[in-house]
Amino acid sequence: MGNNNTGKFTFDKAWGHLKTITEHKMIVMDLCFKIGLTGQGLLHDLSKYEPVEFVTGAKYYSGDHSPNAEEKKEKGYSEAWLHHKGRNKHHFEYWMDLQYGKGIDGVVVGGAKMPLRYALEMACDRIAACKVYHKDRYSARDPWDYYSYKSDIVAKNLHEDTRTLLEDILKLMAVEGEEKALAFMRWLLKHPGVYEGRKYKSIEPGHPKDRDIQEECIPLCLHSSCEKDNQDAH
Repeated sequence: MGNNNTGKFTFDKAWGHLKTITEHKMIVMDLCFKIGLTGQGLLHDLSKYEPVEFVTGAKYYSGDHSPNAEEKKEKGYSEAWLHHKGRNKHHFEYWMDLQYGKGIDGVVVGGAKMPLRYALEMACDRIAACKVYHKDRYSARDPWDYYSYKSDIVAKNLHEDTRTLLEDILKLMAVEGEEKALAFMRWLLKHPGVYEGRKYKSIEPGHPKDRDIQEECIPLCLHSSCEKDNQDAH
């Protein structure tokens, strides 16, 4: 759909936006269910259906990128995004706060370490967004490529541990496919101490725990097309 009616609410744009956010929600739900975040999968992005977010989404709908970006271009800010990030804990912006003991004056605005379950939902959210917007052009490398493109903005605002975890997930997906990345997330939820309550250390392929992570692929591969995703990753 073109941008001739950017900023104007129409039925066609509202319908298109509704389909897009629902498709996104269903994909995130599927990914969350697979890694063990059932409740978060069900509740993901429900605020997008509230008027303050939905109406804006419909007005600036394009179908190939977030309508919030278009609202920001016109107004200098996005009311829908401000509403959304303040209610959805899977966005790192939700965790931005004053961080003491840093900076020249002893305090800076920075990202707090995200709880594991929300960091994993964030990864699922990024994967789903690429699937929705890239459609038939999507490959398992896309979430990592998009993160890399935005890394100069995103990385400096993420807590170091959360950033390293997110990068591990997206790089693993790019190299070894979706099932392996999901298996890694399933394994992390069963071993939260790897991330929670301590400094997170990157777990690369070949790590001593890699065999345990690989075992988490078995239930995933029983009901999905592993071969296709692995081919898409290369």
